[in-house]
Amino acid sequence: MADRAKGFPIAPEGLPFVLGAAAPAVLAGLLGCRKTARAFGALACFTGWFFRNPPRTPPRGDDLILASGDGEVIAIQKEFEPRYLKEQSIRVSIFLNIFDVHINRMPCAGTVVDLAYQPGRFLDAGGQDATVHNEQNALMIETPSQRKVLCVQVAGLIARRIVCWVEPGDAAVPGERFGLIRFGSRMDTYFDAGSRVRVRVGDRVKGGESILAEFT
Repeated sequence: MADRAKGFPIAPEGLPFVLGAAAPAVLAGLLGCRKTARAFGALACFTGWFFRNPPRTPPRGDDLILASGDGEVIAIQKEFEPRYLKEQSIRVSIFLNIFDVHINRMPCAGTVVDLAYQPGRFLDAGGQDATVHNEQNALMIETPSQRKVLCVQVAGLIARRIVCWVEPGDAAVPGERFGLIRFGSRMDTYFDAGSRVRVRVGDRVKGGESILAEFT
């Protein structure tokens, strides 16, 4: 899998939004409308900052499961995952607010074996109902040791577009970018119920760098 966002300071999908705010700012400036120019200029700057794409250095370890996104850990739940894994699993949910980096990253090494997009509602991403009812995209990864890790991009109240750059058969490289969610979202990661969780509810994590858990 080629990391299509590598080397770009702003995610490519964010450029139309940045230009959409920058163009009116330039036009208003040429027409002498300073307040309007400043307002659109500020919007362009915020949009560029929202779609920022910082480099990350993942920790080494074959048994590590990394955070797939930046944000706050809002849930750690042991439960039966009925739709994709169909087995007892641990779910770690990370809430991404509008100030967090929204690039999504691979949690572990392996192969992408399946993708499943689900249209749905746009409930508050921090709520339990969003796990099942919101628009989402599920990414199934099989590790070299044949363990399964499920990574789910969940849209939120403001998010209206889930972007995923990978396909079944692509290699998963820890920390490598695989997509993003525009304007607020949540990342759910499911893994083997016997794994050792390394985070707590309320922790702040960084995608591609923070360790969520490790296989035992």
